[in-house]
Amino acid sequence: MTVHPFIEAEKQAGHNVKRACELLQVSRAAFYARRTATPGPRAVRDAELTEKITQVHATSRGTYGAPRVHAALHRDGDRCGRRRVARLMRQAGLEGRHRRRRQRTTIPDPRAATRPDLVLRDFRPHPTTLDARWCGDITYIPTEEGWLYLATVIDIASRRVVGWTTADHLRTELVADALRAACHTRRPTGPVIFHSDRGCQYTSREFADLATEFGVRLSVGRTGQCWDNALAESFFATLKRELLGDRPWPSRAAARTAIFEWIEAWYNIRRLHSSLGYRSPAEYETVLAA
Repeated sequence: MTVHPFIEAEKQAGHNVKRACELLQVSRAAFYARRTATPGPRAVRDAELTEKITQVHATSRGTYGAPRVHAALHRDGDRCGRRRVARLMRQAGLEGRHRRRRQRTTIPDPRAATRPDLVLRDFRPHPTTLDARWCGDITYIPTEEGWLYLATVIDIASRRVVGWTTADHLRTELVADALRAACHTRRPTGPVIFHSDRGCQYTSREFADLATEFGVRLSVGRTGQCWDNALAESFFATLKRELLGDRPWPSRAAARTAIFEWIEAWYNIRRLHSSLGYRSPAEYETVLAA
């Protein structure tokens, strides 16, 4: 690391280093630090943080941006500002994955029975209402064998995916299997509301009969209003941003395996959610149960 030649020349000539630094608007501390090539405390701390930031970013599979990296550092006892994390991430060439627009797969049935909206866009976590309000939707995953369709059931209170299934078709069986999996896994003891869009699978008689069998009340949003099922839409945006990417999977089996691992080992157990105070769904539910 080099020192400004004017200051060095002034010092060697026996002149006042302080005055030379003032003329060039350089601090004496900076002059001596650069002269000895010794990094200052801030530079050392930045290097330590950058190493930890890189580890957090890698653990998140390259998906976390500055807010979640910052939250993860705080959880580990590293107190630093979010702007500092953002600056160090830029310098290290690290960034989170950004949301892309999602195509709609909802096919409404104009002959379907009318059902109320029992959620009314209230997707805030409610600490005392686990397994009281669920929501779900369908998305598609491109593979070289053709489309793979994914149906989910999410607990609104904890953001946990409590039921899901995949298939190579869009029949009602797809969403019925996801709801059945959620009921068998969670075994709710009280009444449950399940909220969805007005897709024909969710408004079918077959799905209504299954919901009645499990004591689930059905709720639907308005046609064409993505905000009426915002939590389910947001989950699919996260899935596609963090896991699926832009290229098709080689097979439906490979996509299904990747989805299983992402939901069950990462999203439900470890991924931090800003709406949960930067806790994972599993951690949030554990805190509620304590």
